Amino acid sequence: MRHRNHRYRLGRVTAHRWALLRNLLVALFRHERITTTETKAKALRPLADRMITLAKQESLHARRQVLAMVPDTEVVGRLFDTIAARFSDRQGGYTRILKNGVRRGDAAPLVFLELVDRAAPAPDKDTKKGEKKEKAPRGEAQAGKGQTKKKAKAAASA
Repeated sequence: MRHRNHRYRLGRVTAHRWALLRNLLVALFRHERITTTETKAKALRPLADRMITLAKQESLHARRQVLAMVPDTEVVGRLFDTIAARFSDRQGGYTRILKNGVRRGDAAPLVFLELVDRAAPAPDKDTKKGEKKEKAPRGEAQAGKGQTKKKAKAAASA
């Protein structure tokens, strides 16, 4: 039975847990997408939704409440100016969790936590799909480079 086990404690004392969640909030609102473990993302999601809901109120009291949780004034300004405006017609559910595999060291499940209407990253303009880069002929590509010491001595003595 899970009586009275309703919080994500994350194996940390309270002060460390709040510091972790505050730092994750700053990273989420700054980059709009972060990679973290599934449990941390599930613990962070209600806080992020609450901060966006407060930012939609656009009052001084709401700004001070967000500043108490998100310690970066630049990020709070961005939250109130751009992010809250994007979610003005949405009533909740501002974040999504996408599975991302497991962490290599301890096999912890990793996820992407992102804002729902995050702009897709721009594709690279330099390389297009289907186009291959031309390779130089084999002998010309390594002219003077990558020679072994014996070949370099032989070329210098000749």
